[in-house]
Amino acid sequence: MLIRHGRTRANADGVLAGTTPGVSLDDHGVEQAKELASRLTDLTPTAIISSPLQRTMQTASILAQSLQSPSADISVTEEPGLSECNYGDWTGQTLVDLSQHDLWRSVQDHPSSVTFPGQHGESMSFVQHRAVSTIRRWNDLLGPEALYIAVSHGDVIKAILADALGAHLDHFQRIVVDPCSVSVIRYTASRPFVVTMNSSGDSAERFVQAAHSGESDAPVGGGTA
Repeated sequence: MLIRHGRTRANADGVLAGTTPGVSLDDHGVEQAKELASRLTDLTPTAIISSPLQRTMQTASILAQSLQSPSADISVTEEPGLSECNYGDWTGQTLVDLSQHDLWRSVQDHPSSVTFPGQHGESMSFVQHRAVSTIRRWNDLLGPEALYIAVSHGDVIKAILADALGAHLDHFQRIVVDPCSVSVIRYTASRPFVVTMNSSGDSAERFVQAAHSGESDAPVGGGTA
């Protein structure tokens, strides 16, 4: 089960937080995480793993606290392989400003070719490789019958879903992963099965609004909905 962290102020302000430390959930993001936790109370996950960044660990901790029971002592394990993409020099800039860069069109149309600028900028291909490898490693560690929660970031989850769908990374921008949404993949010996994507407890109106959006570019980092 893949869960994106709740909303942050950076999300709300259209800022690409990336790997910036100290970015926490805003009040709405905390409520999103609590509402999601209330919908998952019937689950007993084998493990909860999370990107080590504050917003994901905060989301995972809210889930873990809600899922605790006398028979299940659930803790959160930090997993660096699920960390957000390091956007290099793009980190901390607004999406409005970034959309003026020449590289923006490559991020939209050919992300497999993109390495973000700057000393620590990662390539999207590497991010997908480390994320999928991490999920596969935990699958092997926990076994085929295990149900576990992995809390991560929009672009990271989109990359994992694209791999499970057999879609080229250049198509991953067609996938939408909202804050505190749930996506479920069932891995088998022959192939992955994508059970659900971007599921949330919001009203149908949110999906109507999304379906009628005229925006054709995908928000880098996953979006603010």
